[in-house]
Amino acid sequence: MNPPQNDWMISEVVGVPGVRHVVVLSADGLVRTRSQELDQDTADRLAAAASGLMSVGTSLARAFGRGSRALVQQMTEFEGGFLFVRSAGDGTRLAVVTEDTVNPALIGSQMVLQVKRFGEHQATPARRTRTT
Repeated sequence: MNPPQNDWMISEVVGVPGVRHVVVLSADGLVRTRSQELDQDTADRLAAAASGLMSVGTSLARAFGRGSRALVQQMTEFEGGFLFVRSAGDGTRLAVVTEDTVNPALIGSQMVLQVKRFGEHQATPARRTRTT
């Protein structure tokens, strides 16, 4: 279960009709917090998949993007729903799984609002590599 102090990080997105699961994850795919109905194993799988998608998207943005060439958001549509993944501060991502009945623009804008609300406070520091 989430530590109670972390529920605010996802509260604005969890309440949107059609949202099934929400996970805040580190860039390397570790779950920081998750929506209550989501068990830890499923949250771990979702975080790993979201991290992988962001990695592929970042490579595409660098190769084909303009301006800063930063990846803004990933959206995957599958039978029965969508997966949205958005950068949410340095080293942190917000992943949302929805039903197929949602308005993708509404989910995207709600994610932006949530990220602005907690993005700067939610940065995940890069892991240190041990030197021998």
